[in-house]
Parts: sequence; C-alpha cells; structure tokens
Amino acid sequence: MAGAIVVSKVGGPEVLEWKEVDSGTPGSGEVLVRHTAVGLNFIDVYHRTGLYPLEPPFTPGVEGAGVVEALGDGVADLKVGDRVAYTGNAGPGSYCELRVLPRAKLYKLPDTIDDATAAAIMLKGATVEYLVRRTFPVKAGDWALLHAAAGGVGLLASQWLHALGANVIGTVGSKEKAELAKKNGCDHVILYRDEDVPARVREITSGRGVDVAYDSVGGATFMGSLDSLKPRGMMVTFGNASGPVEPMIPLELAKRGSLFLTRPRVMDYYSIQADADEGIGALFDVVGSGKVKPHIGRRYPLAEVAEAHRDLEARRTVGSTVLEV
Repeated sequence: MAGAIVVSKVGGPEVLEWKEVDSGTPGSGEVLVRHTAVGLNFIDVYHRTGLYPLEPPFTPGVEGAGVVEALGDGVADLKVGDRVAYTGNAGPGSYCELRVLPRAKLYKLPDTIDDATAAAIMLKGATVEYLVRRTFPVKAGDWALLHAAAGGVGLLASQWLHALGANVIGTVGSKEKAELAKKNGCDHVILYRDEDVPARVREITSGRGVDVAYDSVGGATFMGSLDSLKPRGMMVTFGNASGPVEPMIPLELAKRGSLFLTRPRVMDYYSIQADADEGIGALFDVVGSGKVKPHIGRRYPLAEVAEAHRDLEARRTVGSTVLEV
C-alpha cells in the first residue's frame, strides 16, 4: 500500500483526497517507480473538473520523477535505484508515492538533471519541444507571440525561442511577471490587462505581425492572437486556462491573410516511440546545456496538492510548481 491522491467525483480542489491505495507490482516490461517529485500542470485541473473527462475514481498528474523500486520480467536496461522520469504520454496517475509504468515510457535521467528539475520539465518541456521544433519549426529572425510568458511552459518556451534566435513578444499579467519574462528570453513584454495586445504587437513589429502565436490561455486571448499574426502566419492554440475557445468559421482565417490554425496535443507528437525518444533527447540536451533552465516558483507536499491547484487557478504561481513526495 502507498499514498495517492484520488478523485472520486469531479469538482473543485476539495475533491483531491489523500488515500492509501494498492500500488501493484510490475509485470512483464514494467517498472515500479517510487516518486520523489511530481510536476503540476493545468491539464491536471482540466482532469479534476471534468473538462477533459476521466472515469472516476482516478489519480491525476501526468509527469513525475523518481527512482526504480522494482523491475518486471524482460526489463534488462534499468536497475533498482536508477533515476527515471516520464511525461504525459504515460497517461494520468502521477499524484502518488509508487506507480507501475511501462519501461518504454520511462527515461533515465542524466546526472546534469536533478529530480525536481525533471518533474518541472517533462511535460512542460516536451510541450515546448514540439511547439518550437515541430508544430512551427522556429528559425532565427522569426517573430513569436507567447501568451502566459511567466508560466511554467512560458518561461521554458521563452528561453528556447531565444536560444533559437527568435524575436519573442510575451504577454503577462503584472509588472513582476514582466521582469521575470524579460530575464528568461522575452525581448518585449505586453501587460495584457493594461494594453491592447494586437495593437502593441503591430507597433513592436512595425506593422508586420508575428510569424507564430503560441496561445495556452484560450477563450480570452484567441481572437487577439489571430489579429496579431502576419499574413500566412500560424496560430497555435494549446490550452484553455481562461476557458474553451468559442466556435469560429474558417472564413475568419482568410480575412486575416490566409492564416494557419492548429490545436496540437503532446500525446499526438509523442505517440510514436522514435519521435518521443528524439524529442526527449532534444529536451535533455537543451536543459543540460544550460540554454533552458526551469524556474521552480513553488513547492508543495503532494498531500497538499489542493492548495497548489487553488494557487494555480488563481494565477498566483510563476514558472513551474513541483509537488514533493
């Protein structure tokens, strides 16, 4: 038996209950992992509230890091005590002390990446990897609009975009977050509560608009992101922090200059093992090089994750949040 957060019915943070559960034993090709650190992500909120439905009871959480506790038959390339981590393509269930996982979903951690850093980058970093390398392959000189630039994904994305040579325009909600975004690679920062985002983007780019807009906020920012793009620019909507995007007729894309629109998901970019391995390899390389460093703004004991959810939803967090096990 081991401790885990269990959701028996969807709802507010109060439905996140600490319980003793049977962690199971690893079967063929599986590994039992003892978590040391777990990442907090907005998708955990979507699962908890039912926006992205899961069948209750379930344990939330989509990324984690820890040590190998036991090995199933056929796992010869890991040993007990090895440090490992995994990202969202392993499925929900990381808010727990012990977890059985397929060997294929685990990545052995290099010495250059500690457990807390791994928990802070596995899903968020993998998200940034596919966004800047594969959804829209960013090259030097490109202009990028990045919403929520002081969030966990935002700070990683701004650093990676900067490393690629992009001109980065970040949006944030306060002057404190603006300073943090600037320190992490944003060339320009817009205070979205005080300024008209599309107008400021046009001003900053001398009327050109951006090549790509990365928008994890959703309903509140979607149309403004479209209005910030250059003709034939790409709109990448990959989250719903402010609520879902309202339906839109495709003609709106034509009116703004034959825009491209995509709604990617990490599981689609990481479903093929070779793609996942290459993506995680690129992530470990850029973090190990020091070009991208996660900003861990807050740490909470796993059993107090309800408070972490409250702070995340109220936008009281900056950077990545780590749940300590």
